Amino acid sequence: MGTERISLPPHASRASSVLALICAGALTLSAVVAVAQDTKPGPPAQTEERGFFGTIFHWFDRQASDFNSNIKGAGSQIENFGREAGIAAKTTVDTAKDAAGAVAKIPGVRVVTGHEKCALAPNGAPDCIAAATNMCKVKGFDSGKSLDMTTAEVCPPKVLLSGRNGGAECHDETFVSRVLCQ
Repeated sequence: MGTERISLPPHASRASSVLALICAGALTLSAVVAVAQDTKPGPPAQTEERGFFGTIFHWFDRQASDFNSNIKGAGSQIENFGREAGIAAKTTVDTAKDAAGAVAKIPGVRVVTGHEKCALAPNGAPDCIAAATNMCKVKGFDSGKSLDMTTAEVCPPKVLLSGRNGGAECHDETFVSRVLCQ
């Protein structure tokens, strides 16, 4: 078998030469930066013993150790954030339980559940004040404020059975489901 020789166009060999020069320049620049960043005064004999590549390897070792310490610091910050979020969530739950207990202890105040349709206000929005008051009056209270509402799309049966989307034939209705009565 003969040896075949592959010849590259002249511009390809120039491009590879330029690329090699750029890489060498970057390597030299990083070594200079490494030496400039080295703030620890060491004995001059140690620096001379390291040489060019020893200085580069030393710089990479320092960068790796700095990176590792930064990652460990970020991990501990995430752990602290998670711990603090858990404490805040527990505190919020405890506060909500305390508030619910305080409301339950107020004489004459109760939470009533039901299903009362809200009337439409002149602007088209649901007006649930009258529905909340009606729910409370049925249970023997004077007034009430809504705590929870539900909105549903109501469509005629023919629309639902046909499988079509509601469109203009359907409308939204809002219901009060929980009320704080006094």
